[in-house]
Amino acid sequence: MRNARQRRVRQKNQRKKQQRQRIQAQARQPQQPQATQPQRTQGQQTHHVQQAPQMQAEQAQVRQAQAPRQPQPQPYPHPQPPTGTARGHFPSRPAARLAGLTDRAGHLADRLAPRASAERVLDLTLGTALLIATAPAVALGALALAVRRGPGNVWERTPRTGLGGRVFTLRSLRTRRLRLDLLSRLPHVVRGDLSLVGPAPLAPGDPRAAWPGARQWRQELRPGLTGLAQVRARSGMPWDDPALLDQHYAEHHGVVLDLAILTEAVRNSLRTTTGRARSTKAHLSDTDHRLPGYSRVD
Repeated sequence: MRNARQRRVRQKNQRKKQQRQRIQAQARQPQQPQATQPQRTQGQQTHHVQQAPQMQAEQAQVRQAQAPRQPQPQPYPHPQPPTGTARGHFPSRPAARLAGLTDRAGHLADRLAPRASAERVLDLTLGTALLIATAPAVALGALALAVRRGPGNVWERTPRTGLGGRVFTLRSLRTRRLRLDLLSRLPHVVRGDLSLVGPAPLAPGDPRAAWPGARQWRQELRPGLTGLAQVRARSGMPWDDPALLDQHYAEHHGVVLDLAILTEAVRNSLRTTTGRARSTKAHLSDTDHRLPGYSRVD
């Protein structure tokens, strides 16, 4: 019994000794190096850093190309006036020979820049002089109309659109004899509602004022007693359209052109008085906005 016990103890100690030897042997063995990535040189690292943004940009372009595109809104085509534009119909000297003027006057009108202050001085000086000179004739005409037709049929009052889109009441005599209808509007010139020369005053809401570009220059100019459309010979051609002539005046207006148009208006008045007026000439007060009540010429 005692020998068997000793033998088991020796076997147990031997196993422990063998286990310690295995542990010591494993500790003495060198460790295997782990697999590592190859070291990059400085040039390779710089190239990799520079290539990364390029790859990202290319990938972003590919994603953008593959993404569904939304339809872009198409710009609305700007409508054109039915009669065209003034610069499209008139030649290189657009003011030459307009309303029977000389080439020199038209050339000067083209070269001079528009001067609103100079035109206003012309309206005040010449308009005041004409108002003082013609006041007795207008008063006698109004008195004659009051006796002949009654006090309620002397003046015609209509709303018109003036400078800056401001609406004013245009007052004129109900007669075209001796141009009293035009002369009766001279107080509007002195007051600043009208100008001696300018485009025809339109009623509020007139569709011609809504043409492309017309709204701007009509608000920047005062309407006039007479204008290019009133002294121009009406031939029925597209470039003789009254609205187109008003637009042409707005592009080239100035003191020289105003004086030339006023001179032509006086010449037309003298021709009408002497009976030598051409049938194609428009009447001085034959504007596009002929006032109601002109059923016949007195």
